[in-house]
Amino acid sequence: MKISFIVPSRNNLKYLKWMYDSIRKNRGKHDVQICVADDASTDGTWKWCMDMMEYDHNFAAIKNEGPDRLGLVILNDRLINEVAKYDICMVFHADMYLMPGALDQVEHKLRENTIVSLTRIEPSLHPPGPEKMLFDCGIEPEDFEEQKLLDWFKDIQLEQLTKCTEGIFAPWAFYKKDFQEIGGHDVIFAPQSKEDSDIFNRFQLNGIKFIQTWGGCVYHLTCRGSRFNTFSGGAPGQDSEEWLHTTTSNMKKFIKKWGTPVQHDEFMKPIISPVYKKKIIINNSNPKIEEALDIWHNGGEDIIIEVDGNRFDNEDYRHIQNMNSIIKGSGEIGEFELGNLKVRINSLETYEKELICIS
Repeated sequence: MKISFIVPSRNNLKYLKWMYDSIRKNRGKHDVQICVADDASTDGTWKWCMDMMEYDHNFAAIKNEGPDRLGLVILNDRLINEVAKYDICMVFHADMYLMPGALDQVEHKLRENTIVSLTRIEPSLHPPGPEKMLFDCGIEPEDFEEQKLLDWFKDIQLEQLTKCTEGIFAPWAFYKKDFQEIGGHDVIFAPQSKEDSDIFNRFQLNGIKFIQTWGGCVYHLTCRGSRFNTFSGGAPGQDSEEWLHTTTSNMKKFIKKWGTPVQHDEFMKPIISPVYKKKIIINNSNPKIEEALDIWHNGGEDIIIEVDGNRFDNEDYRHIQNMNSIIKGSGEIGEFELGNLKVRINSLETYEKELICIS
């Protein structure tokens, strides 16, 4: 298999080196191009990239001169569209160690109109979940207990080889044409946060099947390039102020676009509610209510929700948040009252498939 790894990075040099060594060590028989985007780093990343391009014919890099970062949304797409030379790509992170045999699993399971995610093995910096395995072999490259990990993995891998679920998350491998068919990431989520949930929704609506292989894995130091990035004020288990700002801002954009917060099942497969054209009319308005409700409608006329600002309460707000499901359950055109809300359904047409492609 020929595959291009896609790795934007900002001030993650020690992780990039660690990641690179794992890919070259554990690529097996596969032809792997490593594509790195230096996002205005100040830690020597670009010099390392230039050295690597001299040393490794299958290493390619681009640079954002800065001073401001571009982020994953822009740089993932640039690497995929401009730098990756193979038809198969994998979105990968600098804080990930590629486990032996992982690419064999990708080759075995990846088909057109399919995306394959590798299972993450992580230290317990996050709560446990059914989509990953917890096993602590260090949270920094200098503390990484490689042999401990490999011995443990050798014992469990045979049990995992046939196990598959339907989640999708990084690292995810895909055919470039399937990515380009929907226009890649939506730039409204730049520099990053919720861009992955958005594109996963759009992949699913476009008929892409998700496979998470449990026989192919990465060891994940966990969020060292984003949430816990020390350069932007984070630390292991501590969110940076930069990340908190972008994730809050982009969740509002996600809700405005999809009509709900990010939704997925326990294995991280997207759940997509119908998208309606909704308009909220606020009587007896005030700035606080207007700000709270702005993200929950898109100016459409198919669904009209009338709110009385003098009577609006927390229960009404919960109804607003769940309105897509409420409308789907109602099943008919007409008017009804819900708490202090008046709802008029003029049309039950849905528009989620109009969100698939980015022009």
